[in-house]
Amino acid sequence: MRIRIAFQAVLTAVGLMLLSPAVAHAHGDTVKVVVTGQREGHVTADVTWENDGDAVEEAVAATVNAVSADGARTLGPWRLVRDPAATPAGWTTAESLPPGAWKVSVDVGFPALGHGELEVGVPVVDPAPTTGTPGPRPADPSPAPTGTRAQTPTPTPTPTPATVSGTPAEPGTGPAVWWTTAGVATTALAGAAVGIFLRRRRARG
Repeated sequence: MRIRIAFQAVLTAVGLMLLSPAVAHAHGDTVKVVVTGQREGHVTADVTWENDGDAVEEAVAATVNAVSADGARTLGPWRLVRDPAATPAGWTTAESLPPGAWKVSVDVGFPALGHGELEVGVPVVDPAPTTGTPGPRPADPSPAPTGTRAQTPTPTPTPTPATVSGTPAEPGTGPAVWWTTAGVATTALAGAAVGIFLRRRRARG
């Protein structure tokens, strides 16, 4: 599979070189490849013309290979693609390197020959901490009021007979006044009767 991809890249580079020889003649016959590092595991590189330092505006046919620091693992070949987050000379890979130390090499076949390499390290990214279930809310620090006197309920006045019906009694119209008036009348009648009796007795005598 790798041999097939590399062979296709070589054929593409040869075809492009045959189609546009004037471009290489204007800027020179070599390109400068500077591997700048990695971004989230994606290899980044700048490709410019060796003679004048201009960014390569044409399509670039290049392969990227990576070997682990201990030589036990190899990745690639990968293609270089335009890096929209970089300068016009910036290129990157669609694939990403796993965490670890890698020796990266970039070989360009079109629009001119070029080579660059660099040792890069991809750090391990810790996963974002998960939000746990919130614990119980702390108790209210304000102390409960102490020493508060209990409110004594106001006694309800017992209604008097004069106010049972809901109409306040007028002065001189209560039961006590009635009994007093009746007593006075009775006493007056008794006195009058005694006076009449005494008069008749004196008249007879």
